[in-house]
Amino acid sequence: MAEKENPKWAGIGSKFAHLTAAHPCFGVKAHFTVARIHLPVAPRCNIQCRYCVRKIDKCEQKPGIAACIMDDEMALKRLEAEVKSNPSLKVVGIAGPGDPLENEATYRLLGRIKESYPDLILCLSTNGLLIEDVADKLKDCGVRTVTVTINAVDPEVGSKIYEWVRYNGETLDGAKGAGLLIQKQFRGIEELVKRGVVVRINTVLIPGVNTHQIPRIAEEASKRGASLMNIIPLIPQHGFKDHRRPTCQELEEARKAAEKHLPQFRLCRQCRADAAGIPGKEGGSGATSEYFHG
Repeated sequence: MAEKENPKWAGIGSKFAHLTAAHPCFGVKAHFTVARIHLPVAPRCNIQCRYCVRKIDKCEQKPGIAACIMDDEMALKRLEAEVKSNPSLKVVGIAGPGDPLENEATYRLLGRIKESYPDLILCLSTNGLLIEDVADKLKDCGVRTVTVTINAVDPEVGSKIYEWVRYNGETLDGAKGAGLLIQKQFRGIEELVKRGVVVRINTVLIPGVNTHQIPRIAEEASKRGASLMNIIPLIPQHGFKDHRRPTCQELEEARKAAEKHLPQFRLCRQCRADAAGIPGKEGGSGATSEYFHG
């Protein structure tokens, strides 16, 4: 079912039209006409997903990959160059390669971009562990959209997906760590929505592990005010390197089940942490074709 055919999209189209029309990861038309840039300033992460590999690489086309880690000045110079050369640029995001909220550079840079480029939409992607703690800070930095990756509502299932969770100096594993993460994720969504931030949910479909969790994730996120969901296929690596990818049919079945609760975004390209350009006009997984930092 296309997004425009789903009546739930009518509410998003009216309430957040200014974002869906301008954000290529939230709006279908914008996906093919609007450019975004990811600035890789956030190397540290506070959880370890069993499907995640973060590294410096100029060629590999996956989330968690960047050609280098930028400092504030490098990132601002890169943004300035993109603004000058690309009139379709409307969105600046921080998507790692670690978790943006775990890195102070995220807040510094967003604040500076807000001052220098007030017309750009500021967004970030996060595992959600720290949202509740920094919601006011994000609002003050000018963040308008946030993508939260939620892969389970059941801590026992989460324990199969997350190796460990580190919070307030304590490292937790198993169901205890997953349970804390899940609790903080849903509380974080509520705090963002209270502040007028538009929330999208990312969920990695891992066949045989969290397939049955996906409708529940959509339902619980919807209750807390999330506006959109993006179900993406597992990339087999790290702890899931021998696990199979979901089939196209499995992906569509998961989306249809979740769509009862949240509208679905079906165009995600699983971009690098330093991607730039118009996602719908790029090859591969959405990384920029010109590696500006290497």
